[in-house]
This record gives sequence, structure tokens and C-alpha cells, in this order.
Amino acid sequence: MDQKNVQNTLLKIIRNKYVITFVGFYFWLFFFDQRSVWERMEHENKIESLEKEKAYFIEKIETDKNRIDELKTNRENLEKFAREQYLMKKDNEDIFIMIKE
Repeated sequence: MDQKNVQNTLLKIIRNKYVITFVGFYFWLFFFDQRSVWERMEHENKIESLEKEKAYFIEKIETDKNRIDELKTNRENLEKFAREQYLMKKDNEDIFIMIKE
């Protein structure tokens, strides 16, 4: 008989209009609201990809800064860079571009 009383008490609680409203409200928030679980997961994935992108660009900025410093301080490196990147040459030189296949 004790188990039947527990079942009756649970049924009364479940049928209570406030409990039904509370459960329905949280069900709506959990699945259908603008800030639902699905939206949160999408935002977290977006944040993660943006953080990876940020780390990549920070690293790229550091390597570019180092390269700029190297070009500013060493004349030979500046000449090498100009020859490789912009195909600049001296007056008495010819440049041949070799493409690896």
C-alpha cells in the first residue's frame, strides 16, 4: 500500500498545473528558444574556429615582423628578397624562372 501512496503523490505532482507549466517552459527553452542547446553548440564551434584562426594570424604576424626586421637590418637579405619575390635584377644579369613539376 505504501507504493500506491507514492504513485498517487507522484501523479498529483505531475498533474499540478504549475509543474506542467514549469516543465513545458524549460522544454521550450532547452530546444526551441533562440539560446537553445543547438544554438549554444553552434556558437561554441564558431568560437573555437575563430580562436584557431586568431592563433594562426598571430603566428603569421610574428613571422612577418621577424622577416621585416631581418630585411631592414641586413642588406643582403633585402636584395635576396627583392630578387625572389619581385624578380628584380642587376643591369648585367638575366633571370630564368624554373618551375618544378
